[in-house]
Amino acid sequence: MDKKIESLSDLIIKKLDDIYDPEIPVSIYELGLIYDVRISEKMDVKIIMTLTSPSCPVAESLPEEVKNEVEKIEGVRSAKVEITFEPPWEKSMMSEEAKLELGFL
Repeated sequence: MDKKIESLSDLIIKKLDDIYDPEIPVSIYELGLIYDVRISEKMDVKIIMTLTSPSCPVAESLPEEVKNEVEKIEGVRSAKVEITFEPPWEKSMMSEEAKLELGFL
């Protein structure tokens, strides 16, 4: 991977780790809601993410927040967020840290 893209990828993950699900006091990254982060050579970012459920109350606002926050990162030309429910999110997708924080360990 290109060093510039690798560095940008680290910044994006750090930013995603600062965005919290409003109903669960854990970052969307640690919750496992981020399935993929793709960065083109032109520094356009595509994030594939899910929600904890299709009826999530922040289904409209959370993807927009992710897009806006990622676009604030220096070097990112644009960001696009795609929501998917394949595979459906489940508790096993959470990091060990998130499971510990929520009392699942």
